[in-house]
Amino acid sequence: MCPSLQRQLLPTGLPVLPGLRLAAGCLLAEADETAGGDWFDAVPLPGGRVALVVGDVVGRGVPASATMAQLRAVVQDRLDETGEVLPALAAADRLATRLPAAHAATVCIVVLTPGDGALVCGSAGHPPPLVTGGGRARYLPVPASGPLGTHATYTTTADRLGGDEVVLLYSDGIIERPGRDPGEATAEFARVTTEAVADAEPGTSAVERACTRTLDRLVRATGTADDIALLGAQRVAPAGPLRLHLPADVSVVRVARGELTRWLEELAVGEDDQFALLHAVNELVTNAVEHSHPDSLGGTVSVTGTLDDTGVVHIEVADDGSWHERSWPASVEVRREQGLGLAMTSQFVDRLDFDRGAGGTTATIHHRLVRPARLVSAGDVAGGRATAGGPAEMTLIVEQPHAPSSRIAVHGPLDVTSSDQFARELEALTMGYSHPLTVDLTAVTHFASAAIAVLHRATTRDHRNGTALRLYAPVGSPAHHVLSLVDLPHTTVDPHRPA
Repeated sequence: MCPSLQRQLLPTGLPVLPGLRLAAGCLLAEADETAGGDWFDAVPLPGGRVALVVGDVVGRGVPASATMAQLRAVVQDRLDETGEVLPALAAADRLATRLPAAHAATVCIVVLTPGDGALVCGSAGHPPPLVTGGGRARYLPVPASGPLGTHATYTTTADRLGGDEVVLLYSDGIIERPGRDPGEATAEFARVTTEAVADAEPGTSAVERACTRTLDRLVRATGTADDIALLGAQRVAPAGPLRLHLPADVSVVRVARGELTRWLEELAVGEDDQFALLHAVNELVTNAVEHSHPDSLGGTVSVTGTLDDTGVVHIEVADDGSWHERSWPASVEVRREQGLGLAMTSQFVDRLDFDRGAGGTTATIHHRLVRPARLVSAGDVAGGRATAGGPAEMTLIVEQPHAPSSRIAVHGPLDVTSSDQFARELEALTMGYSHPLTVDLTAVTHFASAAIAVLHRATTRDHRNGTALRLYAPVGSPAHHVLSLVDLPHTTVDPHRPA
């Protein structure tokens, strides 16, 4: 298992930025007492630039990890303040002169401008970055310098990253592998990385292959005696803005979700952020249709999205109608359900703003995008990658031969267009909520507030009748995430399969 302390001190992911694709791979020691001080960071800078950082603290265990965290914070703070390599190196060097545990730590910083590929690189005793693409590889000619805290003089070198190239920063664990001398290991690292970048595979980027395949192949061949950190970047064509203008009808909810999915995939948004944004926009579009044009009298709903230079996505959902409360039966149960969608939306994203005026209502989402970094232990490097998918329409699978009692499985999206059908099926299969039923929600891909309202009503009636409506949603599934968010009781262990 990867050491918990070092894992907690490393960044949870990498920013999603216009014109750039970032990736990281980090192999950590097997136990906390052997954990090292390798770290990586990607810091967005003004003008769309990004600073790539990889460092290595001397020593092992908790002291090395704690020192790493301090150096990482100092470097990040100075990059935020100045956007330049040398002030960040100088700040880290000053800390190393005051903090004995940071003495002789190494760090490399590269500032990359995506538009023209300009690179500015500085190093404090750290191995030079590797640039590879088009079947060729080269190490950046970084001036030699001493590590931090040694009174060294630091300078920078300028270079340029081609449109088909990847720049890769790394810690020396990838070079100092068992059975390899430094020269042999350096050449092998360049060769394997170049092959990984050139070996195109659908669904993966060159920089992702540089970080994952290189780590897997080299460690599988020789093992490793140290932590390894890899951080890479490549230039890509910036994705354009999202612009949708749709009729104010419930049928457009899935259209909006499909277009948003394509846009987020073009941005290479991580699965967690994609899940959050799809659910949030789904709720806002549904809300706009139901409340601004309840009778669907020719109104429109627009969805626009942009990604700024700091990695924050801004998505607006606007209507041209006036706010109308729908006519509901005057029950406490239904009143509690009103507004559930907006409450869920605010939970999914960093910030949600509303502007209601005479010309309509605009809801704006602000959310910082992060792609997860790959943090593994030596035993995990050959592991596979899970894929996600699902049908475009909701499907109920009623025949469950392995279940000793009544059970159904739901596949696909539970949204505003399928929630009525879902409610009717539950009513029929439970014989008016007088018969027990297990509902398997494992394969639900989207869980809208309309479906949550159905389940709230169903469980309320179920409790009144003393029957058993049991919801099953395993940990990690979209259904578990949403049901936990709204505090709807469910089980995460399949009640009809052996543990």
